[in-house]
Amino acid sequence: MIKTMFYDSPIGRLLLAEENQALIGVWIQKQKYYPNALLHHMKACGDSLILQQTITWLKHYFQGEQPSIHELTFSLKGSDFQKEVWNILCEIPYGQTMTYGEISKRMAKKRGLDHMSAQAVGKAVGHNPISIIVPCHRVVGTTGCLVGYAGGIDKKMWLLAHEGLDLNNFSIPQKGTAL
Repeated sequence: MIKTMFYDSPIGRLLLAEENQALIGVWIQKQKYYPNALLHHMKACGDSLILQQTITWLKHYFQGEQPSIHELTFSLKGSDFQKEVWNILCEIPYGQTMTYGEISKRMAKKRGLDHMSAQAVGKAVGHNPISIIVPCHRVVGTTGCLVGYAGGIDKKMWLLAHEGLDLNNFSIPQKGTAL
């Protein structure tokens, strides 16, 4: 059974999910890839220790602190490729960004390849099930363009500014699928 709880954050309502005593999801309500198909398997549960710890982590984060990702027990559910990408996201420090291209180069090197598709990396980043905590919002386009955030560019901008980044150093797409 998947236990859930909602948390009202400064960027909107978040759905938190736990299974087998591990956090499996943090989704911004109405985001792309919101787990609509899972909703009928979920049960609201206010007494979940994992979900309470997640709320405490999020409160600290939104108060401007930098809680460690290692304070939480979570389980990333996805393909091996997605998990590799998501693990790299976990290494991006607060207040810093990494490009899709940099992640693809790391992935290629790790796999002994000459190159890897930044688009494939982007797709994996976009399907990150634990938003904010696994910091997919810290991934930007090679030219500094704020692209590809399932929660919306406005939320990505808010999170990056909250972490102290100067948004004047980034560009915002005016059209296309990145919005």
